[in-house]
Amino acid sequence: MNDEQKAFERLSEILDTLRKECPWDKVQTMKSLRYLTIEEVHELSEAIVSGNTGDLKKELGDIAMHILFYCKLAEEAGLFTTADVYNTICDKLVDRHPFIYHKEEYHGESWEQLKMREGRKNVLEGVPASLPSLIKAVRMQEKVAGMKGKDWKVEGGEMKEEMTEEEFGDYLFALVDWARRHGINADDALCGANRRFVEEYSK
Repeated sequence: MNDEQKAFERLSEILDTLRKECPWDKVQTMKSLRYLTIEEVHELSEAIVSGNTGDLKKELGDIAMHILFYCKLAEEAGLFTTADVYNTICDKLVDRHPFIYHKEEYHGESWEQLKMREGRKNVLEGVPASLPSLIKAVRMQEKVAGMKGKDWKVEGGEMKEEMTEEEFGDYLFALVDWARRHGINADDALCGANRRFVEEYSK
C-alpha cells in the first residue's frame, strides 16, 4: 500500500470512528452537510486565488473529507458504495477522452459534443441553475462556444447614459462574451478587481 492509499484508509477509519462516537458526526445527513460543503468550496476558491500553499492543502483536505463523508452516508443508506463513486468518475473520464482510450471511436468531436452523447437535450443542460449569475454567464458562453461551429459574438449590449435593468443585463452579458473571446475569465477578472478594491480601501 502506497502513501496515498494509506492516507485514504486513515481518513476513512477516522470518519468511521467519528460517525460512531462523535455527537455532531452521528447526526449529520447529506442535507445538513450541503451548506457546509458550499462554504468549503468557497474557502477552497479563496485559497486558490491567494496562492497560499498551506491554505490550499488544508481546504483540499476539507473537500476530500466531505466527499468521503457523503459516500459513507450513501453506503449507510444502501444507495451506493464509495467504490461506485470512484468507478463512476473513472468511467466518465475514459468515455470523454476517446482520443486517448477509444481512438477507433473518435471522429474529432469537441468536449461539449462528447458530453452530448450522454443524452443531454442541449449543451446548457449541465449548467446548474443555482450558479452565481456571473459564473453562470461565463460557463454558458464557454459551453456554447465549445460546440463546433456554434461560436458566436453577442450582439447588442451597448453602454448608454440611461439603461433599463434588462439593457444593463444585456450589456454585462456582452462584456462577458468580449472577455471570453479575448481569453479572459470575467469572474476571475471581477474577483481581482474586488480584491484590489479591498486592499486599497483597507489601508
